[in-house]
Amino acid sequence: MHPATTKWYDRRDSVFIEFCVADSKDVKVNFDKTKCGFSCVGGTDNVRHEILIDLFEAIDENECKHRRTDRSVLFYLRKAQPGTPWPRLTKEKERLTWLKVDFNNWKDWADDSDEENYDQFPDVNINFIICILFENNCIVICFTEMPDLE
Repeated sequence: MHPATTKWYDRRDSVFIEFCVADSKDVKVNFDKTKCGFSCVGGTDNVRHEILIDLFEAIDENECKHRRTDRSVLFYLRKAQPGTPWPRLTKEKERLTWLKVDFNNWKDWADDSDEENYDQFPDVNINFIICILFENNCIVICFTEMPDLE
Protein backbone atom coordinates (compact mmCIF):
# COMPACT_ATOMS: atom_id res chain seq x y z
CA MET A 1 0.00 0.00 0.00
CA HIS A 2 1.17 3.49 -0.86
CA PRO A 3 0.06 6.85 0.50
CA ALA A 4 -1.45 9.05 -2.18
CA THR A 5 0.08 12.43 -2.95
CA THR A 6 -1.94 14.75 -0.72
CA LYS A 7 -2.45 18.53 -0.70
CA TRP A 8 -4.18 20.57 2.01
CA TYR A 9 -5.14 24.13 2.88
CA ASP A 10 -6.63 25.94 5.85
CA ARG A 11 -9.69 28.18 6.13
CA ARG A 12 -11.22 29.98 9.09
CA ASP A 13 -13.83 27.29 9.84
CA SER A 14 -12.55 24.32 7.85
CA VAL A 15 -9.64 22.43 6.34
CA PHE A 16 -9.59 21.01 2.81
CA ILE A 17 -7.59 17.94 1.82
CA GLU A 18 -7.11 16.61 -1.70
CA PHE A 19 -5.90 13.04 -2.22
CA CYS A 20 -4.52 13.00 -5.77
CA VAL A 21 -5.53 9.61 -7.14
CA ALA A 22 -6.80 9.36 -10.71
CA ASP A 23 -9.62 6.95 -11.51
CA SER A 24 -10.14 5.96 -7.88
CA LYS A 25 -12.33 2.96 -7.10
CA ASP A 26 -13.48 1.32 -3.88
CA VAL A 27 -13.13 4.64 -2.01
CA LYS A 28 -13.48 4.40 1.76
CA VAL A 29 -13.38 7.40 4.09
CA ASN A 30 -13.42 7.71 7.86
CA PHE A 31 -13.92 10.85 9.93
CA ASP A 32 -13.13 10.74 13.64
CA LYS A 33 -12.80 13.62 16.12
CA THR A 34 -8.99 13.69 15.87
CA LYS A 35 -8.31 11.57 12.77
CA CYS A 36 -9.36 11.10 9.19
CA GLY A 37 -8.75 8.10 7.00
CA PHE A 38 -8.80 7.42 3.29
CA SER A 39 -8.28 4.33 1.16
CA CYS A 40 -8.91 3.43 -2.47
CA VAL A 41 -7.61 1.59 -5.49
CA GLY A 42 -6.54 3.89 -8.32
CA GLY A 43 -4.28 4.87 -11.12
CA THR A 44 -3.42 2.95 -14.27
CA ASP A 45 -1.75 0.19 -12.21
CA ASN A 46 -4.68 -0.15 -9.75
CA VAL A 47 -2.42 0.56 -6.78
CA ARG A 48 -3.99 0.42 -3.31
CA HIS A 49 -3.64 3.73 -1.42
CA GLU A 50 -4.29 4.08 2.31
CA ILE A 51 -3.71 7.00 4.65
CA LEU A 52 -4.64 7.64 8.28
CA ILE A 53 -3.96 11.19 9.48
CA ASP A 54 -3.73 12.24 13.13
CA LEU A 55 -5.06 15.78 12.77
CA PHE A 56 -3.53 18.92 14.26
CA GLU A 57 -6.73 19.67 16.18
CA ALA A 58 -10.22 18.24 16.58
CA ILE A 59 -12.88 18.33 13.88
CA ASP A 60 -16.66 18.01 13.92
CA GLU A 61 -16.85 14.56 12.31
CA ASN A 62 -20.61 14.91 11.71
CA GLU A 63 -20.09 17.97 9.50
CA CYS A 64 -17.26 16.54 7.38
CA LYS A 65 -17.81 15.61 3.74
CA HIS A 66 -15.96 14.06 0.85
CA ARG A 67 -16.32 14.15 -2.92
CA ARG A 68 -14.74 11.94 -5.54
CA THR A 69 -13.71 13.27 -8.95
CA ASP A 70 -11.93 11.56 -11.83
CA ARG A 71 -8.61 12.99 -10.63
CA SER A 72 -8.84 13.07 -6.85
CA VAL A 73 -10.84 12.65 -3.66
CA LEU A 74 -11.57 15.88 -1.78
CA PHE A 75 -12.20 16.15 1.96
CA TYR A 76 -13.97 19.02 3.69
CA LEU A 77 -13.20 18.92 7.43
CA ARG A 78 -15.19 21.23 9.70
CA LYS A 79 -13.03 22.51 12.58
CA ALA A 80 -14.34 21.84 16.10
CA GLN A 81 -12.97 25.28 17.08
CA PRO A 82 -13.53 27.67 14.16
CA GLY A 83 -11.25 30.66 13.91
CA THR A 84 -8.14 28.80 15.02
CA PRO A 85 -5.43 28.59 12.34
CA TRP A 86 -3.74 25.27 11.70
CA PRO A 87 -0.01 25.73 11.04
CA ARG A 88 0.10 22.11 9.80
CA LEU A 89 -2.34 19.31 9.04
CA THR A 90 -0.86 16.65 11.28
CA LYS A 91 -0.61 16.44 15.04
CA GLU A 92 3.07 15.52 14.96
CA LYS A 93 5.60 17.98 13.62
CA GLU A 94 6.98 15.52 11.10
CA ARG A 95 7.87 15.98 7.43
CA LEU A 96 5.82 13.57 5.32
CA THR A 97 6.99 13.21 1.71
CA TRP A 98 3.47 12.59 0.39
CA LEU A 99 1.91 15.66 2.10
CA LYS A 100 2.14 19.17 0.63
CA VAL A 101 0.52 22.54 1.25
CA ASP A 102 -1.84 23.55 -1.57
CA PHE A 103 -0.46 27.05 -2.14
CA ASN A 104 -2.85 27.62 -5.06
CA ASN A 105 -5.74 27.66 -2.57
CA TRP A 106 -3.94 28.85 0.56
CA LYS A 107 -5.23 32.11 1.99
CA ASP A 108 -3.82 33.98 4.96
CA TRP A 109 -7.27 34.45 6.45
CA ALA A 110 -5.91 35.67 9.81
CA ASP A 111 -5.13 39.03 8.14
CA ASP A 112 -8.27 39.10 5.98
CA SER A 113 -11.52 40.51 7.30
CA ASP A 114 -13.47 39.74 4.09
CA GLU A 115 -13.77 36.02 4.66
CA GLU A 116 -15.84 34.21 2.07
CA ASN A 117 -18.13 31.34 2.92
CA TYR A 118 -16.09 28.15 2.57
CA ASP A 119 -18.65 25.77 4.03
CA GLN A 120 -18.69 23.82 0.81
CA PHE A 121 -16.32 22.44 -1.74
CA PRO A 122 -14.69 25.04 -3.96
CA ASP A 123 -16.25 25.36 -7.40
CA VAL A 124 -14.10 24.49 -10.36
CA ASN A 125 -14.61 26.88 -13.26
CA ILE A 126 -13.84 25.29 -16.60
CA ASN A 127 -15.76 27.72 -18.77
CA PHE A 128 -12.73 29.31 -20.39
CA ILE A 129 -10.31 28.22 -23.08
CA ILE A 130 -6.74 29.46 -22.99
CA CYS A 131 -5.38 30.32 -26.44
CA ILE A 132 -1.68 30.80 -27.04
CA LEU A 133 -0.84 32.61 -30.26
CA PHE A 134 2.45 33.59 -31.76
CA GLU A 135 2.39 37.03 -33.36
CA ASN A 136 5.44 39.06 -34.42
CA ASN A 137 7.77 36.84 -32.38
CA CYS A 138 5.68 37.40 -29.25
CA ILE A 139 3.45 35.07 -27.30
CA VAL A 140 -0.10 36.32 -26.91
CA ILE A 141 -2.29 34.59 -24.35
CA CYS A 142 -6.02 35.12 -24.51
CA PHE A 143 -8.95 33.73 -22.57
CA THR A 144 -12.15 33.08 -24.42
CA GLU A 145 -15.41 31.83 -23.03
CA MET A 146 -16.35 28.31 -24.04
CA PRO A 147 -19.53 27.87 -26.00
CA ASP A 148 -22.32 25.89 -24.38
CA LEU A 149 -22.05 22.25 -25.32
CA GLU A 150 -25.28 20.34 -25.45
